Amino acid sequence: MSAKRKIFGWGFEGEGFTAEEERLALATYARLFGVDSFDEKHVPGLGEIALPASRVSPPAGLAEICSTSPHDRALHSFGKSYPDTVRGMLGDYEAAPDLVAYPREEADIGRVIAWAGGIPATITPFGGGSSVVGGVEPALGRGGAKAAVTLDLSRMDQLLEVDPVSRAGRFAGGIFGPALEAALRPHGLTLRHFPQSFAHSTLGGWIATRSAGHYASLRTHIDDFVESLRVVTPRGTLETRRLPGSGAGPSPDRLFIGSEGTLGVISEAWVRLTPRPRFRAGSSVWFADFFAAARAVRAIIQAGIFPANCRILDPDEARNTGAGDGSAALMVLGFEGWDGPLDDPHARALAVAADHGGHPEPETEGPSAAEKWRTAFIRMPYARERMVPRAIIADTFETAITWERFETLHEAVTKATLAAIREATGRPGQITCRFTHVYPDGPAPYFSFHALGRHGTLLEQWRTIKKAAGEALIAAGGTITHHHAVGRDHRPWYDRQRPDLFGDVLRAAKAALDPGGLFNPGVLVDP
Repeated sequence: MSAKRKIFGWGFEGEGFTAEEERLALATYARLFGVDSFDEKHVPGLGEIALPASRVSPPAGLAEICSTSPHDRALHSFGKSYPDTVRGMLGDYEAAPDLVAYPREEADIGRVIAWAGGIPATITPFGGGSSVVGGVEPALGRGGAKAAVTLDLSRMDQLLEVDPVSRAGRFAGGIFGPALEAALRPHGLTLRHFPQSFAHSTLGGWIATRSAGHYASLRTHIDDFVESLRVVTPRGTLETRRLPGSGAGPSPDRLFIGSEGTLGVISEAWVRLTPRPRFRAGSSVWFADFFAAARAVRAIIQAGIFPANCRILDPDEARNTGAGDGSAALMVLGFEGWDGPLDDPHARALAVAADHGGHPEPETEGPSAAEKWRTAFIRMPYARERMVPRAIIADTFETAITWERFETLHEAVTKATLAAIREATGRPGQITCRFTHVYPDGPAPYFSFHALGRHGTLLEQWRTIKKAAGEALIAAGGTITHHHAVGRDHRPWYDRQRPDLFGDVLRAAKAALDPGGLFNPGVLVDP
């Protein structure tokens, strides 16, 4: 990869918000908060960052795949969460790993684990570093660890094999989304898994965090694509059998899907593929009321119509993204397929939407509301690095809930979050909602909150808001995360969501696979 990943901010060096995007975002916040200007703080560059001295050096046999350069250590200090960005703005890189190892093949992973275990050093598997929940920050934790090593899988980025008969592909775990799809294109195939972090995250990372892609129904999570895995652990390497399905006991694949780097390193995966889509159809549909739009979504999905995209945005979310004027809720409806036109399911979905008061947007020149939203969605991650230095607190949290409890959850979460914003900042803020994924038994609501904070107390203010939102989600019966993973940020609520006895099982699995407790301590379970 020729372009360097940013130390501070999203994506690669040279990428970011345009001047016009920044102007529009600041204008939105100025209107929202009733201010004329923002107090902007300087963000230190690499030369201004004081990294702690590295506590270890790699042995001669590993030196060529290891780095202690300031750039590499700073880059791997944390992920892309709101707290991570605040600490980057403050120049707080105390969490920097002592060194970063870049294995080129599976054997390198085993050698690094054996060496690190002898120190002992904590080991943090690292794909693209796009975690927004504190999932990739090195932590010494327990077990007497004396150093921290990060395993960056980005050099293990190959398509290893294609099975066109069963439509599956075998990939090294460190391959990034664009490279994966480029490798499949000559075969006429696609994985069809596109998280928002697609360009800056890896297949192994998707599996380790139970990533959800852009598609709203049917195969939503990476779980649905995994056929088999190879995982390197401190106790050895295991490989699961390639099968379309099996009833042979608890699935070993499922143990590692969502394990978040606590049990080992996903070095390879066979994943299920599909032909590249040839047909598409879609519409922007407006509703006077967000809950009417939600009821339309429920009717569509329970009728057995499974759109590739079926997101709804409340009026404020539509306005904030430039898709609407704040007077109506928007449904972004889309279908795609490879074996024939999509006129029938598209027409059926529009008919159901009409039954609930939905009105398709008339065709006009220029981008549709759905296209405007999609552009804003893709560009959204670049906003944080420009807004945090202005003390703007803008973050998201997401959940899933059954349909009969959705409206109650929405009310409780909205009320608790707005109250916490006022408590933390002394002024009103905003919370918006959209659906990212939908199922016959419930939606995945995705909330965004916006507040004007104060430099010097941003982390405390963010924690107050995050805690209130997490408490409200759990109390209302939702999950603490539908697709952002657990990390360290969600641990307090994950511990309450999972059954206590299953926590014991998970700790036992960690003890069996990672007896030293060195892999990503503090994520999911304590050593």
